[in-house]
Amino acid sequence: MTEIAEKLKLELSQLSIQERAELAHFLIHSLDGEIDENIEARWDVELERRMQEIHNNTASGKPAHQVFTELRKKYL
Repeated sequence: MTEIAEKLKLELSQLSIQERAELAHFLIHSLDGEIDENIEARWDVELERRMQEIHNNTASGKPAHQVFTELRKKYL
């Protein structure tokens, strides 16, 4: 990390929680590339597909407790 970034980290750590949260939100969104104008429509199509799988009893899945157990083992 550059010297400037290290100085910023030190200074920014003095901000309030609210200010740091707002800054974090800004920085995360600044990493996004171009906005895909069709993303909402594609998500609608995907959600409809998944809903049809559930209604047709062709969806596969795992119980939530199993998924969370696997995630805990992997990341904790």
